[in-house]
Amino acid sequence: MPQHTTEQMRNVVLLSHSGAGKTSLAEAMLYSAEAITRLGKVDQGNTTSDYDPDEVKRKISIYLSMVPCEWKGLKLNIIDTPGYPDFVGEVKAATRVADGAVFAVCAASGVEVGTELTWSYADEEEGRSIPRLIFVNKMDRENADFFKVLGDIQQRLGKRCLPVMLPIGAQDKFEGVVDLVAMKSFIGEQEGEIPDSLKQQAAEYREKLAEAVAETDDNLINKYLDGEALSDDEVRTGLKLATVRGQVVPVLVGSATGNVGATMLLDAICEYMPSPVDAGPVAAVNAQSKAEESLSPDPTGPLAALVFKTSADPYVGKLTYFRVYSGTLHSDSTVWNANREGQERIGQLYMLRGKAQEPVSSVIAGDVGAVAKLVQTETGDTLCGKDRPLLLKSIEFPNPCMSVAVHPKTKADLDKLGSSLNRIVEEDPSLTVSRDLDTMETVLSGMGETQLDVAMEKMQRKFGVEVTIEAPKVPYKETITAQANAEYKHKKQTGGHGQYGHVFLDLVPMPKGSGAEFAERVVGGSVPKNYIPAVEKGVMEALKEGMLAKYPVTDIQVTLYDGSYHAVDSSEMAFKIAASHAIKKGLADGRPVLLEPIVKIKITVPDSFTGDIIGDLNGKRAKVLGMNPQGGWNVIEAHAPLAEVQRYAIDLRAMTQGRGIFETEFSHYEEVPPHVSQKIIAAREQEKAEKS
Repeated sequence: MPQHTTEQMRNVVLLSHSGAGKTSLAEAMLYSAEAITRLGKVDQGNTTSDYDPDEVKRKISIYLSMVPCEWKGLKLNIIDTPGYPDFVGEVKAATRVADGAVFAVCAASGVEVGTELTWSYADEEEGRSIPRLIFVNKMDRENADFFKVLGDIQQRLGKRCLPVMLPIGAQDKFEGVVDLVAMKSFIGEQEGEIPDSLKQQAAEYREKLAEAVAETDDNLINKYLDGEALSDDEVRTGLKLATVRGQVVPVLVGSATGNVGATMLLDAICEYMPSPVDAGPVAAVNAQSKAEESLSPDPTGPLAALVFKTSADPYVGKLTYFRVYSGTLHSDSTVWNANREGQERIGQLYMLRGKAQEPVSSVIAGDVGAVAKLVQTETGDTLCGKDRPLLLKSIEFPNPCMSVAVHPKTKADLDKLGSSLNRIVEEDPSLTVSRDLDTMETVLSGMGETQLDVAMEKMQRKFGVEVTIEAPKVPYKETITAQANAEYKHKKQTGGHGQYGHVFLDLVPMPKGSGAEFAERVVGGSVPKNYIPAVEKGVMEALKEGMLAKYPVTDIQVTLYDGSYHAVDSSEMAFKIAASHAIKKGLADGRPVLLEPIVKIKITVPDSFTGDIIGDLNGKRAKVLGMNPQGGWNVIEAHAPLAEVQRYAIDLRAMTQGRGIFETEFSHYEEVPPHVSQKIIAAREQEKAEKS
């Protein structure tokens, strides 16, 4: 691909609900631009962007993919993204480095939940609203209805969405399109007059387009109000300005699999989407002075490149994707990672198209590239010059909302488990891995069941690690509800020295979240000072297993207040054993109860689903704290037992047709209701019996 200037670039992300045809649309654009010689199909697993074995197997996009092409002297960096909600991390990363977005909407299904969600991401990105186009796809599909879908688009995405094309026919009679800017028809490669059946509609929509465009310029609005027709060039110029400002969202139409409308979409990206220069400067923070700087997309400026994806390539190893916002990144150079405060050696740079890698000597401001084998750089880091360490705003990934416990199948798998999980998380920062110290489980958390399944399959395929997954154990705890005193005398006589340790303990319940504390108020030396640490050790070890279900005991203060000793037979071990037995007696007398972790859950759903959500939360023993309506949506906050919401990602998606989102955080521990406690204790006893 020849060299292009920053002004000649367009960075565009493809967004939509899963199944609306983004990958097929990317394929049609590549084929039309002669970047590929055959038109691949998702069902056949041979598209340029869905090349990963997991994507081929599942017939869905899982990872973002770079599919650049050249069109009319411009370089279009097109980023194909997943539509399935589990892989929102990839969408967030791609949206972060794009200057414009193309939304694919199915001509039969209309605006679906995934489109609404990604539309909101484009509104939220970096405090700016990303300019966008809409492509109504699959006009040759059964039940396709452009005008019905257009009404749906305008109702749900805004009246500013205006058609710049109309379809000629629909379903099996779909032939071509009408260009409302040029006021011409296009059937295949044939340009012609608008069919009589569409002339009136075309004139009406052209008038609406001219009115919206005229509002961008005083001269144009005066001309329009004087009743003069705007020229095609004036409409194009005004439409670009309106699109970049977000005043208009052009709506195009076609069929990706039939390769109808792809060339006009390429034209629209070139004409209406902003170049990096049009997008303007970005904010950066000087890592040394902490001062904010404004970086223009200038190839001669200070280097600042944002890493937006990391992948494990089977041939070149770790592959790092980046976008250069300022300056120029050269092959075989050294750069500074401002986040890690360390140098990185840059080897060969690449331009990516799917899995194909084209070596390049440099990547200039506004362009996107990749480099292999960086040592410390991770997704979200900024690469810059050491003399001017700049930090670009990182990528905000959503918090995980579903977790699984990961268990290796064999000893060999155990040895490789930690490193392979770390590499999986490095590739997808929307995944997190942690160790639960209460249950001693390795926990992998993500956005949903499919994402976690894919991660497990990837571990086996890429790193040769086989694992089993299950719902994480709930870290229950126990406590006492009444003060109790306990005495135990450990006395044992054998040949030689015997064993003697005698303690009196006071067990007092403490407020929630206090943990387990040990204190002593021994007077008169009834227990010598040198044995008190042994008593404490015995107490703390005994509190690791309660009386009800062998869960750790918390929110308790244990005080050693008396005892006795033997000048010859007493030992640290004897006092430790005495303390352990005394704790067991005291816990039994302290009216022990089971505690469960409570999480604070924040659920955002359309108003129409509020009743269903509240009813479901009540069935999960949750306590609703409040509701906050926000423009057709409702934000519900509640406290819920962790045990009841471990699979809430699946439940919420089913209840809201995928429209609901939620996040959780640990809040506190609460006493388990008696009827639930009995079931937990019985299950725990069965678990212990099976292991013994």
